[in-house]
Amino acid sequence: MMTKEINQENEGDGSHGPQKPALGLTGRKIIYDKDGKPCRACNTLLDFKMATGAKPKVSGTFPGFSTAYAKDEPPDVEQLGRSTWTFLHSVAASYPEEASISQQEDMKSFLNIFGKIYPCWFCAKDFTKYIGENQPKVKTQEDFGRWLCDAHNSVNKKLGKPQFDCNLWKKRWKDGWDEEEN
Repeated sequence: MMTKEINQENEGDGSHGPQKPALGLTGRKIIYDKDGKPCRACNTLLDFKMATGAKPKVSGTFPGFSTAYAKDEPPDVEQLGRSTWTFLHSVAASYPEEASISQQEDMKSFLNIFGKIYPCWFCAKDFTKYIGENQPKVKTQEDFGRWLCDAHNSVNKKLGKPQFDCNLWKKRWKDGWDEEEN
C-alpha cells in the first residue's frame, strides 16, 4: 500500500489553531477556500476527505497518476452530457450565496453563450429554448442551484430518466451525503 507523509503547515493567519495539511494522500497540494476550509472542487475526493478528517478509502494506487494517455474516443452525447451537467452543477455549488449584480449578469451571459457553443447542436438549441422559457434564476446560490436542477430534470424527463429531487441538490453537488446516506 502506498503511503504519503503528510506535511502540516499553519496557513500564516497568526492563529494557533489546528494545523492544516499542505499535501494530501495523493501527493497533491491541498487547496483551501477563502474561509480556510478545503475546497471540494479543487481537491481530489481522497485528499478532501483526508483534509476534512473523514476516513478516506485508500487503495494501493491512485487513479490519474499514469504518465501514458489513454487512446479514448471523442465523447458521445451521453459522456458529454454527464460531464457537462457535472460541470454546471459544480459551478452552481461554488456560486456566491448572494451574487452581486455583476456576478448575476456574468452568469446569465455565460449561460447564453454556453447555449450557443455547446458541441451537440440539438442539445444547444434545446437549452437555449429552455432559457428563453425559464429565465435563469441567478440572484442566490440556492436560486441558481434549483433552477439548474429543474433544467437538468427537464432533460431527464425528455430522455425517460428519473427526476432528481431538487431539495437534495446541495447534498449531491456541494456538501456531500451524510455517511449514513452513502
